[in-house]
Amino acid sequence: MPGMNPRPDGPRGASLKDLKGSGSVLRLLRILLKTYKVSFVVVLLCIAVSAVTSLASSLFTRSLIDDYITPMISAAAPDYAPLGVALMKLAAIILAGIAAGYLSSILMVRVGQGTMKLIRGGLFRHMEDLPLGFFDSHSHGDLMSVYTNDVDTLRQVIGNTLPNLFSSVVTIVATLVSMLVLSIPLTLVSIVMAFLMYRVTTGLGMLSKKYFTERQKNLGIVNGFIEEMVSGQKVVKVYCHEEEAVSDFEAINENLRKSVFSANRIGNIIMPINTNLGNFTYVFIAILGAVIALGGGAQWYLRGLDGALLTLGTLVSFLTLQKNFSRPVSQISNEINSIVMATAGTDRIFALLDSPVETDEGKVQLVHVDQSGKEVPSRTGSWAWKSPDGRLTPLRGEVSLRDVDFSYVEGKQVLFDISLTAYPGQKIAFVGGTGAGKTTITNLVNRFYEIQDGTITYDGFNVSEIEKDSLRRSLGTVLQETKLFSGTVLENIRYGRLDATDEECIAAARLVSADTFIRRLPSGYNTVLAADGGNLSQGERQLLAIARAAVADPPVLILDEATSSIDTRTERFIQKGMDSLMKGRTSFVIAHRLSTVVSADYIMVLDHGRIIERGKHAELLALKGKYYELYTGNQITV
Repeated sequence: MPGMNPRPDGPRGASLKDLKGSGSVLRLLRILLKTYKVSFVVVLLCIAVSAVTSLASSLFTRSLIDDYITPMISAAAPDYAPLGVALMKLAAIILAGIAAGYLSSILMVRVGQGTMKLIRGGLFRHMEDLPLGFFDSHSHGDLMSVYTNDVDTLRQVIGNTLPNLFSSVVTIVATLVSMLVLSIPLTLVSIVMAFLMYRVTTGLGMLSKKYFTERQKNLGIVNGFIEEMVSGQKVVKVYCHEEEAVSDFEAINENLRKSVFSANRIGNIIMPINTNLGNFTYVFIAILGAVIALGGGAQWYLRGLDGALLTLGTLVSFLTLQKNFSRPVSQISNEINSIVMATAGTDRIFALLDSPVETDEGKVQLVHVDQSGKEVPSRTGSWAWKSPDGRLTPLRGEVSLRDVDFSYVEGKQVLFDISLTAYPGQKIAFVGGTGAGKTTITNLVNRFYEIQDGTITYDGFNVSEIEKDSLRRSLGTVLQETKLFSGTVLENIRYGRLDATDEECIAAARLVSADTFIRRLPSGYNTVLAADGGNLSQGERQLLAIARAAVADPPVLILDEATSSIDTRTERFIQKGMDSLMKGRTSFVIAHRLSTVVSADYIMVLDHGRIIERGKHAELLALKGKYYELYTGNQITV
């Protein structure tokens, strides 16, 4: 259940700071080297051994033909013993290569999965530190695509592409040296063709990168749309919007198809082009080498570095090496798609990791105190603010806003010159039409967003001086949008305070009249809720959210439409519990149902981001202004 477990940790020696740097691919390699240095070095050694043993079997071909088979053809009584010994040595070399390849595969699975765990953990830890404004401007489905599709492309690269690339490089270097030993002119022909294959690979790879980047972006859009439709399926059906939803999905799905087609159309032709170039080189060298070998190969400039003649065995061995030389070049070409796609995915991963986190310069902490006002480690029901110098200031619950201006988006101001003070124990209500700014004020008290002008103080401390965790622990908030997590009813209530006992959770449920319906559930408090409480009614879900705030037992309460989804009869039952919960606490209440704010000490009437009226219920009715209109439903004309 989210929030019930410790934050995920990456492998030992790695942390979020390891994900910082310049260049997404270099940053990924730095993670691998820092976290799995020993394993990665062993993998590279195993890959090198595997490549060299493969090369040894190719070189053995010349010795097999020239030193063993050819002499035995003309011998009256061939001696097979030397050949048997040579074959046994070759078998031992090949078995060593197989063992090295197997070990490298096992280790790369460990390295790949461990790195994925580290990156996902780093992404999740970083996401938890991002401000709410980030999630307002990013599709949830697109963020999920980073965790799934983009991270999965890295798994393929780490598990397959990187080992294949290193193996290809080792093979190319070792094979090139061996080819030079056998024949310098034939090697030069191979190098020219390999350079041509390289130019084709890099050119087409750069051309396809932008399409792979677009592919990852469009994939995120598709995931976001699907997530939105799944969560809003009831609204789709209520308004008979199925056909329009299908039409919209087909449009964005077509964009994804086009970007995938464009990327793969270019990427998929790289391998065939290079394969055919390799085949052409093989045929050309076979013809050229045969002519040289049949001609004796006596000229010094036609020999290899060892000075030996270009014999039939040398030619066969060289052709085998040439295949080994062109194969890794083609293999690199084949990995271009994975590399480019992984680069696009890596860029998106590190773009998320580089998103600015929520800053917190606050130094004042919320601590527990005993009756004498001394700080204690355990919960006592009494709190104090602890300044950086160690001074304790009793928490009273006085919240004040002075000349506060705020904009979610620059240039579109939503709050204007808001000033109010909630004294300890007072109940302050906010009323007004939709979009008047009621919820925005409580968001600013929680410091979910930063104000542009003015000040907000809490017991005399500017809220920017208070640690955000301490500030939010002192505020029990019931949000307008109820959010429940997968888990039992008891776990969802305990989300308000993780150290609460079962008895305290049940007492909180009784306080807000949730106990009755909970006990009617199949397993009572141990009933497992579906995703977001889908097996409960909206009112029942909201009761659990109120119980969650009750078990937190905070000094200040913020109730944002806390009873909007509860019927009038149930509301009367829980009102006494709510009044008991708010007793002695500073409370901010947002309500469209004005019957719930009649008893408020002060009612703030907002309209288009401004407080236009303030006072007690009777005083506002006597004014016969905006509040009177909202309460009676009668519009006053002048």
